[in-house]
Amino acid sequence: MGVALISGSAGLIGSEAVRFFAALGLDVVGIDNDMRQYFFGEEASTRWNRSRLERQVGNYHHQDVDIRDASALDAVFAKYGKSIELVIHTAAQPSHDWAARDPFVDFSVNANGTLNMLEAARAHCPDAPFIFTSTNKVYGDTPNFLPLQELATRWEIDPAHRYSPGIAEDMSIDQSKHSLFGASKVAADVLVQEYGRYFGMKTVSFRGGCLTGPNHSGTQLHGFLAYLMKCAMTGTPYTIFGYQGKQVRDNIHSADLIAAFAEFFQNPRSGEVYNIGGGRESNCSMLEAITLCQQITGRELNYTYAEDNRSGDHIWYISDLAKFKAHYPGWGITYDVPRILQEMYSVNQERWALT
Repeated sequence: MGVALISGSAGLIGSEAVRFFAALGLDVVGIDNDMRQYFFGEEASTRWNRSRLERQVGNYHHQDVDIRDASALDAVFAKYGKSIELVIHTAAQPSHDWAARDPFVDFSVNANGTLNMLEAARAHCPDAPFIFTSTNKVYGDTPNFLPLQELATRWEIDPAHRYSPGIAEDMSIDQSKHSLFGASKVAADVLVQEYGRYFGMKTVSFRGGCLTGPNHSGTQLHGFLAYLMKCAMTGTPYTIFGYQGKQVRDNIHSADLIAAFAEFFQNPRSGEVYNIGGGRESNCSMLEAITLCQQITGRELNYTYAEDNRSGDHIWYISDLAKFKAHYPGWGITYDVPRILQEMYSVNQERWALT
């Protein structure tokens, strides 16, 4: 039986990948040391998810390893060697704001950690597809200079613009303000491409919009929809940062993203890049998401507004999914924002107990 090696295995995307590929019959080796708790505090810890995986997934094997530790990581890869049929790298420091607090840790996790993963894969399983969860933040604030229009509940792009279906992969990642998080993810993204182009490995960078789902350990600094629904359910105060609350994000459910990973696994390519998110089928503004949360919970959200937006944050971002759909026509979005939020509410009523 082959092995899928997944970093960040107790996180939102990692845990979804564990369940999916274990169900296909692969042994799954998970690498996760709960750095999310270090970044964001106890409320963001993924211990609960790791414990659930270990209880429920019989062919899951957890490794409490830090991806910054090259020798420890190499030892895990060496143990399984060429039996590794797939590598999925989701471990990261994922927050704009946190990165500015400690740029060294942010860069060492996102950039050096990715380099360690790539080198270990090249040494021990160079033929295994290598899937990396990049981010739309590699484009920096360039999307903010598109011709945007302010509507009643959201910002929108001029419908005559070529990016009106969504932002495509040809947008420049250069000469823009990324945040330090965005810069460290650019470094990782380009490394993943280079190992595909230079060494011929089957690598892909999925530049995600908002990745979401009911298993997200949402917190104020990361996990937009999950944290918003958590606040709506528990009565926790919520703060909107800038843009009148009309900033737009596309949101992709973790199951739809893993389905995209599975398509690439079955037919991999070298050095590929895809923008991946909810696209035009699953997106919302902050105000629209608040309205949906209030409708689903039957409770008023206790929120305030801060005029200062987060530095380098996007006003409007929707992914153009055309390139990935052209390469993998069997894939499509199955969850829209209302369905995502309803599932979050239904699944987490015990975990996020109503107060």
